[in-house]
Order: sequence, then C-alpha cells, then structure tokens
Amino acid sequence: MSWLALRLRPLLSRRTLLAAPCLFAAPGRAERMVADATGRRIGVPDQIRRIFPAGPPAAILLYTLAPEMLLGWPARPPRPAEAAFMLPEAASLPEIGRLTGRDNTANIEAVLREKPDLVLDYGSVRPVFVSLMERVQAQTALPTLLLDGALAKIPETYRLLGAILGRQQDAEMRASTAERIIADALEAAEALRRKGRPRVLYVRGPRGLETGVAGSINTEIIEFAGAENVAASALGAGSLVQISMEQVFAWNPDWIIAIHPEFLTTIRTDRLWSAVPAVRAGRVALAPGLPFGWVDFPPAVNRLLGLMWLPVLFGLRRPDGLAAAVADFHDLFYHRRPEPSQIEALLRPAMPLPA
Repeated sequence: MSWLALRLRPLLSRRTLLAAPCLFAAPGRAERMVADATGRRIGVPDQIRRIFPAGPPAAILLYTLAPEMLLGWPARPPRPAEAAFMLPEAASLPEIGRLTGRDNTANIEAVLREKPDLVLDYGSVRPVFVSLMERVQAQTALPTLLLDGALAKIPETYRLLGAILGRQQDAEMRASTAERIIADALEAAEALRRKGRPRVLYVRGPRGLETGVAGSINTEIIEFAGAENVAASALGAGSLVQISMEQVFAWNPDWIIAIHPEFLTTIRTDRLWSAVPAVRAGRVALAPGLPFGWVDFPPAVNRLLGLMWLPVLFGLRRPDGLAAAVADFHDLFYHRRPEPSQIEALLRPAMPLPA
C-alpha cells in the first residue's frame, strides 16, 4: 500500500477524547447551549435533523459529515459530472439560495420556509461574517453557527461540529484523516522551502484573469503548501482581484495553476498566454474540480485533496499511490468510491502539461 493511502486510513484509536461544545441546560426548553468558532454561545435543539447551509462551503462540510441533515444547495444543485462522485439522494437536493458571499440569493422567508433546526455557516470568522450570522439569528429566531474555514482548523471544526450534531465517531474519522493530510503537507512544505519555493500564479475563469491575493481564503492553500503566491507578493492583502497580461508577464511565475477547464484552451489559442514562459515550459496544471475544487471553488474541506496533490505536482512526493489515496478520500468524505477511470480522468490534467 502506498504511503499516501496509509496516511488516509482512519485510525480511531489515535484519539480517545473528542473536542466537545460547551453544554448548558436551558430551563424549560429541550435545547443545549453550544459555542461556535467565534465563542458565541447559542441554544440549539437537542435533536438536530434539518440544517440550512449559509453558503457552499457550509454545504460541503455538512455533506461530508451528515448528508441526511443537508436541506439543499446554496448556489446550485450539483451538475451531472459532479453528481457522479456523490450520493444520488444528496446530489438531487434542490437549490435553496445562499446567505453569504457575492451572490447571496436567499431571503429570510426562504430560510424559514425550509423549517431548519439551525443555520450553519463555514468560512471566514471576520467580524463582518459574525455580524451577518447574528442578523440572521435575530430575524429568524433560528440558532446560527459560524465555524472557522481555515485549512489548519479543519480537524478542530470536524470535532466541534460532530459534537454539536451528535456524530462524534464519524467526525473523528474525518478529523484524524485531515490531521494526517495536513501534517504531511506541512512536512512537504518545509522541504519545498529548503529546496526553493516555486512562484505560483493561481488563475480563475476561462481567461485566467482573476486571482486571489494575500489573506484570500481562495489562495490560502498555495502558501500553505510551501509555494509563493506571486499575486500576494505583488498586490498585498485582499480577496479576489482582476489581473492583466502585463502583470502576468511581469511576475513571470514558475507555475500556473488553473481551475477552469477552458483555460487549457486559452493557453493554446491566445498568443499572449502561449508566450508566457511557464506555459512554454509546460508548467501549467488544472486543479481537479469534481465534485468540488481541490484548491478553491469553494474553499472548504475539499481543499484537503489539494494538499495531497500539490506536493506531487512540485516534485516532493512520488505520484505512485496518489490515485488510491484520492479514491480513499472520496470514499470517506464524499460517501462514494470513484471508479479507477474517474480518478484517472481527474488526475490527467492535474499533472504538468507537455511542453
């Protein structure tokens, strides 16, 4: 068995104590008081069965742990290519609208119509998102929880959510697996820094002219894996920004990582992109995106697959065993083991393109 597959085998005996929320009996009500990632203490029902995810990251987190509690998809239901990697009953859930992000479409009436036991958000814990959850709670009288979406916090988040939902054993399996993936990624990142950090340009969209800068959760994984995000170095802090080809040439990245499949057509047909040195050298990779992105889109627990892949891309780990490890991950987190042909199709464009 490969070293990657071994690291993905759940070892429940590794931990005997689970992180638990603060529990307080609410007088006269069948509820518990729990603390979310921001320290807010909120009353939740003793029995939680229906959860409204505030955005796509929350929906993915919940799907990986308790898919039967997921009311629907905040942005859109999974497309057929995505649904092929998921439980059919979860993939067929309807679109219910989102409460967070640039394209928030849900309103309070839509939330109440679903009759959820609570509203769950997962991502940034900056004050603006805390205020949003507090506003939703005030307007709906529903408990709202905000969990930290940082990569390093994934194990802690699983244990906290598992304790809140009464799914401690399932949560521990995912938390301990995430810990092993993160530990190996940090070890590889240190080796990469000693070797020499590759300068990476991460691009979104079919034209490749959107990226994330310093502090963006969308590009957090690049620095976490030990590489340098050239846009962060040049443009400072923020989130997602538009860039120009002049900036691409000035940065002259060692690697280009894309998430939109049509970008591979762009670099073959666009005379400017085809002249970028990294493109000419074949140092372009398409991050897999089925059923969810490995780097971003959305930035949730799906990025653990990116932490397994990037050390292979950067030459820190051998590719042997990556396919088996990806299949193991899908089996545990996405509740469906892909066929070998599906894994092969995911990995083919994720390796360096022929120069």
